[in-house]
Parts: sequence; structure tokens; C-alpha cells
Amino acid sequence: MDIGRRELLKIGAVGAGAIALPGVGAVAGGRAASAATGAETETLYLTGLDADHPVDWDFLCTSGRRSGVWSRIATPSNWECEGYGSYNYGSNLVPAEKGRYRHRFTPPASWSGRRVYLVFDGSMTDTEAWLNGSSVGPVHRGGFYRFRYDVTALLRPGVPNLLEVTVSKESADDSVNNAERRGDYWNFGGIYRPVSLQAFPAAHVDRIAVDARANGTLAAEVYLAGAGAGHRVVGQVRTPRGEAVGSAFEVGVQAGATRTRLATSVSGPKLWTAETPDLYRLDIRLVDRTGATVHSVSERFGFRTVEVRRGDGVYVNGKKIILKGSNRHTIWPTLGRASSPRLARQDILLMKEMNMNAVRMSHYPPDTFFLDLCDELGLYVMDELAGWQKPYSERAGAPLVAETVTRDVNHPSILFWANGNEGGWNPALDAHFARYDPQGRAVLHPWANFGGINTDHYESYDSTRAILAKPDIFMPTEFLHGLYDGGGGAGLNDYWALLGTAPRSAGGFIWAFCDEGVARGDRGGAIDVRGNLAPDGILGPYREKEGSFFTVQDIWSPVQLADPGYYATSFPSGFDGTVRIVNRYDFHNLNRCSFEWQLLQLRLPGASGTASRVVAQGAVRSPDIAPRATGALVLGLPENWNQADALRVTTTDPGGKPIADWVWMIKKAADFRERIVLPRPTIDRVTVTEDPAGVTMTAGATSVTIAKDTGRLAAVKRGGKPVPLANGPALAVGTSALRKLTHFRDGTAHVVQADYTGDLRSVRWRLDTSGWLRLDYHYHRTGPHDFLGVTFAFPQSQATGVTWLGDGPHRVWKNRRRGVTPGVWTKEHNDTATGAEGWKYPEFKGYHANTRWAVLHTTSGDITMVAEQEGLFLHLFTPRVGPDPRFATAPFPSGDLSFLDGIPAIGNKFHATDALGPESGPNLATGDYRRTIHFRFGA
Repeated sequence: MDIGRRELLKIGAVGAGAIALPGVGAVAGGRAASAATGAETETLYLTGLDADHPVDWDFLCTSGRRSGVWSRIATPSNWECEGYGSYNYGSNLVPAEKGRYRHRFTPPASWSGRRVYLVFDGSMTDTEAWLNGSSVGPVHRGGFYRFRYDVTALLRPGVPNLLEVTVSKESADDSVNNAERRGDYWNFGGIYRPVSLQAFPAAHVDRIAVDARANGTLAAEVYLAGAGAGHRVVGQVRTPRGEAVGSAFEVGVQAGATRTRLATSVSGPKLWTAETPDLYRLDIRLVDRTGATVHSVSERFGFRTVEVRRGDGVYVNGKKIILKGSNRHTIWPTLGRASSPRLARQDILLMKEMNMNAVRMSHYPPDTFFLDLCDELGLYVMDELAGWQKPYSERAGAPLVAETVTRDVNHPSILFWANGNEGGWNPALDAHFARYDPQGRAVLHPWANFGGINTDHYESYDSTRAILAKPDIFMPTEFLHGLYDGGGGAGLNDYWALLGTAPRSAGGFIWAFCDEGVARGDRGGAIDVRGNLAPDGILGPYREKEGSFFTVQDIWSPVQLADPGYYATSFPSGFDGTVRIVNRYDFHNLNRCSFEWQLLQLRLPGASGTASRVVAQGAVRSPDIAPRATGALVLGLPENWNQADALRVTTTDPGGKPIADWVWMIKKAADFRERIVLPRPTIDRVTVTEDPAGVTMTAGATSVTIAKDTGRLAAVKRGGKPVPLANGPALAVGTSALRKLTHFRDGTAHVVQADYTGDLRSVRWRLDTSGWLRLDYHYHRTGPHDFLGVTFAFPQSQATGVTWLGDGPHRVWKNRRRGVTPGVWTKEHNDTATGAEGWKYPEFKGYHANTRWAVLHTTSGDITMVAEQEGLFLHLFTPRVGPDPRFATAPFPSGDLSFLDGIPAIGNKFHATDALGPESGPNLATGDYRRTIHFRFGA
């Protein structure tokens, strides 16, 4: 338990406190809030409010670790994460573990005469409870739902009470196990969401269901208990700050009524969308014939209308929307499924940082505070009944649908209900959703064409295009499986060119938000992602940002460049300071966003630090560009703008959140070569020696040997000490045979010339008196290839880091080029496998795009490499691959250090690269390739 609490401190800066609900008094651990009028619902939390604030209960686990002995456990929690029982992942071999809980508490004496409920927000999986030795009711089956028992007759106000609970990890109902416990995710046990007592007046409002539309109409279904003739229900709409909106409205209550409906209309309300999450509050009072308030409750809601227009799209408030989302499970490595508002806020802010506007609650309903924060921060939600690939029976599922919808019905963020997943839906349950939802939101079957929306999973690029040409709305609830370093970003640019713009697209949800790793207490806290089953995320298990995080952020930015050519490494000719941009917002005009530019001077090798120096900057007048429209962003740059190294343009949304950051290189690779490769002689001339094996050129402390039988670099020494760069340039792909090797003096420098037959045509080495070694090479290739270029050997064990000018800081693939930024970057050596372990980002190994210069830091000293031409890919070693990657891997050249003109794409768990779109295809070589690389060894 201590490890888990410490780990939570890692993200403390992101968090938030518990969400307060108006009209509800609540405390944790044994004291009820004092209600001034006696008309509010009083809540006594028996557990902690959340996983950040647990309360210890007595606990015994029946098998596995620390079993058979009573001790103490933090509650709420999953017992595996607290050192008990066994870890299980989606298996039929789940042991019959039970957790037995005991907790003593004293409810307020003032609760005498009140109706009191024992409320469980979630426990896994079958739950039975006894209060003061008596059963509170039938066993509850289902691990992701809020349920309650009327314990009025069993509770003893003002004196100590004993609550006993037994939670069975496996259900006695096979359909519950099939729906919840056999999924492709971790199985946990325990009381992992809060347990509370709720005390109501004898006559009270039990719950309300709000239907508030974009036209300002509002209707509320009010469910009553103990109300009688003479009672009235009075409603008042208020702002979040409590100001009244319009007049109060009311309806009388019939004798014995358990339900009534009242309605009103608000003129010109602020509408809720993910872009404008404007909320209101509905206060409901039950009053008696004298006008005295008997009971009062409050619910937050938003005015908004959701429509699925068949053959067209999904509309919110009359405007078509495109969902940009991911699938999320509630999980944290040291807590399992137990969570907190702080952790929920962190995840939502990370989604919004990626420019997502939606989340699918796969494959079960989330914590209530997660939905509260989606309402507040603005995120569209698909709320899902469990049922991974097998459904609940109607008998088991019907009460769980009721529990889901009655708990969540008033959240404006929820656009859809989902009845299970990938065949885990029971059609007999579809009609049950509408019984509790006056808004009549669409019910979906993820992976099926149902409810007016085709949600089919993991379609290829070509089949996606074909589906979008059909008359149905397409919104894949899972696509681009993010196993390992494909990460959801590889291929997204091509897919989003279809899904982001097609007339009948409603967007989609990437699988998945994060790698679902558990910190195994029986393995010293090591993260377990169950081989290739759970490392599917855009983020790591502790929310480490993988490379795809920034790719998604870039592609899903609501402000896009109209001309894809601007994504090139430098300006098109004739740039006049105007940038054509597209507004991908659904509701915002871009005149609500802020834009600014900076002209940058970039660091050179050996400089202190890597940060660019801002030489000029300015704000840009925000253009008037309506949603889905294209327009011009006039930067207003100074006349000498082209003297800078690079131009950065940043965009922030109406709330001040950065949403786009473009950096273009003004200066070319050759410009940096002129600044770096300076001919400052350290000696009069280069000396040369020759033996049967090679030709050695020496300039001061630098000596270079070229092998006579290959023309390749055979040895380098600096100050008499070896620098183990060797055996290159060898073609990454192609054939070569040395035809002739010559060497000659070139002024004060010396040249070794190698000519070849085959695909490699020539290599020229030139060492000058400054110690710079120049390499010119020429090869010829045509046709499709995974990679193109030349390679060298270098022992990885001697690499300690790299600093470079190029696109960074993350490595790239051919089909994941977006999300990296031109600049000077540095990173230490790490051996992170492709998303399978370690989670140290950015990864050191891999392909790095548009490299102008690079300094490889090694135990033998620095090796500086400077490119003469644009568009160079630097390959640094070959990364390890996680277990059973399926298609989520890519080829690498046989060498350790490569200079490439083309790199490969990467696939994902279900698709090879040939199924992922144009950017995922091979490189098409077009003939002759010539490059110049300059090397310097040491300072």
C-alpha cells in the first residue's frame, strides 16, 4: 500500500479536490455533515471519498497473498493492489477469491425517523452485506455499478453499528462473468469505489432525470417517495454561481404518486458542447401544503440537443460534429480500478491536450467524478454497459442498465449509451435504456451497424474509404490499435484525411488511451502489461507521453494548415508571410483564438543548452474563419524575417490552451554546414601512410584509416585513442563491389576515392587540415524499398546520448512524421523497448527525421556529423521489440548508425503497413542519390 500512495505523488500537480454537489452534506469515515434545515440529503461516507483519501477497514482475503488472517485494508481499493489475493488478466482461471470486510461506525442520532440507504458505488463482483448481523438484501451481481439497500429498519442511529461485506471476485452468474470477467483487461476484486449511507426525510425526492434542449425547453422527471396530497414539487434553474435563471416553476403531487413531471423554458440559454461546456443547476424542492421545504436536491445539467440523423451524421445543437476520441479504462498501476477526481482530471486534461473532444468508456461505466469533469471541462462521452465479447443475460443485465442510466442520465457530456462491446451486447436490453432516459439518446452496439451508426472496428484504410462511400454514418468505436510504438499515431494522418472530412463520418475512437500496466507487489513493483495484451496506449501506464501523443495532438488540432506542403521542412518559394489555415472546430470561429509568431536562432554544436533564441516576435490579428471554413492568417513579419533560422507560429484556444505549434526552417542544411564546418587549419598539411590493409590519413590528433579491400572506414583515432566508428558506408539495401581505390593530395588535404560496381557507385573521403572528415557518396536505386541509404557500425554500449538539429524530440516512422518539431534536441541513451517496458521517453533508438547536424555522445568522445543536403534521416541503433508484436514492428538496416533517404512505416496489432494507407507504403527509389556528410571527432 505504501508504494501505491507514494506513486500517486508523481502527478500531484495535476490533481483536484473532490467535487461538491449542491444540497448534499457529506464527510468521510464516520461523521455526517450537519444539515441546517434538515431538508437536504445527508451522506455519511463509510469508506474514503476516493482512492486518494481511503479509510482502513478490517479485511480478510480467503486465498492468495496474505490470506486467511484478518488485517486492515485501505478502502476504497482493489485488494490485489494492497498486497492480497492474486493477479488475474482476462482469464477463465480466476480463483474463487473472496474478500471479507468489517467496519464499525456511528450514524448521527438525528437520523432517527429518516429513510436511510446503504450505497455502494462499485465493488467487484458479487456483493452481499449485513448490518448489525442482518442481511441488507439480495446479493448484487455486477462490478461496475452503483447499487443500494434500504437499511432504515436495520440502522441504529446514535450508537455503534457493524457493517460486514463479502465480495466475491467471481460471480455466481456465468453471464456476469462472461460479460465482465473474461474481457481483455485486468480482473480485480474488492470495494474499489466509495461506500456511503444516505439519509433522506421520510417524504423526499429520490432522483430526477433532466431533459434540457438547445431551444431552452427543460423537462424533469421527478421520482418521489413518501409524498402525498398537498405536496408540491418546485423547480428553479440557476447558474453555477447560484443566480436564478427565469422564474420558479412547479407542479402538484397526487396522493401516492411516485413520479411527476415538471417543465419550463429558458430564453437564450448558453448551450453545452465540448467546446463550450456551459452548465446550469436545477434545484428541486418538495414542499408541503404550508410551503415549507420537506426535501431539496440539486442536479447540474446543460442545455443541448443530440441527434443521429441517419445517412448524414451526429449533430449537437443542430451542428454536425466530428468525434476525436480514445478508449479509456479506469486504471492506475498502483491502484487498479480505484481512482480519484485528481486522476480523472489528469486523464481528461491529457486527452484535451491531444486535442481530443471525446472518450469512450470502454468497457464499463466510469466513476461519477470522471463524468462530472467531462461535463465541466468539455468532453463528449460514450457511456458503456459492460459486456466485452459476451453479453449479460437479460435477467442479470436489466438491473445493471437501470443502475447505469439512473446514475448518469443528467450528464450533458453523454451523447450515447453503448450496450456491450464486440458481440457482448444483448438486444433484449436495448429498450431498457429508454425507460430511464427521457432524452432518448441513441443506444449503440460497438463493432456493429446499429442505431443509425456503423461502429465497425479495425477497418483497413481501403475498407474505411469504402464504408464512407456507403449511405450509413461511420464512427469506428475502435481503430488503429496502438500496440507498442505505432501507438495510435502511425497511419492516423491518412485515416483522418478520410474520417475527418467525409460527409457521413462522425469521427472515431483510437484504441487505447494508455498502456494498462499493473505494478506487481509480488514482483517488487515491476510493471506487468501481460505481454502484448495491455500495452496498447498513446501514453504509458503512469501517463508517460509516447511519440504518438504528439502525432495525435498535431493531426487533431482544430486549426490545420490548408496546404500540406507547409508540413515540409522549410518554406515554399515565394512565401509572403501569409499562411492558409482551416478551422476544424465544430462551433468556434477562429477569431476567438490567439495567434503569435517568433523568429528563432538555433544553437550550434557545442553551445550551452539547446533552447532556441527568440530574435523577434509578434501577435497576429485573429482571422475571421467560421467552423469548417478556410482562410488566411497574415503574420505581418518584419522585412528581414528570412535572416532568422526558423519561424514558429503558435495558436491558443479561447481558454488559453495551446492547440497548434508550427515551426518551419528558414535556413537550409547547407547554411548550417557553412557555420559549423570551418576550415581552420591546425597543421600545415595532412600526412598519409599506407600498408597492405589500408590508407591512413592524419590531421593533428585525428587519424582515419580506409580499408583497401572495401573502401569503407576501417578505423578512427583521436589523440591516439580509438573511436569505434567503422565499416561504412555500406548500402542499407543494394549491392556493391569495390572496383578501384585511389588516394591523392588535394591542396593541403588528402582524398581517398573508392569506385564500385553495383548499386553503390562511389565513395570519397577527404580529411583536411582542420580535422574535418568529409564523406561524399553516390548510389543508385529504383523501385520500392523499406529504407534507402548507407550504414556504419558503432557499438551501442559506448553511446551515452545525442544532441541534434532536426525534427524531435521523438523518433519517427514513415507513417508517423507529424508531431515532431524542428529544433535542437538532446536525450540520453535508453533501451526502451517499443512501448513494452521501461517507458522512458523520448526513446533514444530509432529513426530521426530532417537531421541537419548531430553530435553522438560516446565514451570515446563526441562524434559530430553535419549534413550538406536536406531531408536526411538519422538512424541510431535498432530498438528492441516487445513480445509478439504481430504487425506492430518495422525493419531496420543491419548497421548501427545510418544516413538514410527513406525509412519504413510501422504496422499495428491487426494491420500490416500495406493496409494502412498511402503514407504506410514503401519508399519508391527514383535513381541516383548523392549525399555529403562531414564528421569531426572530439571537440
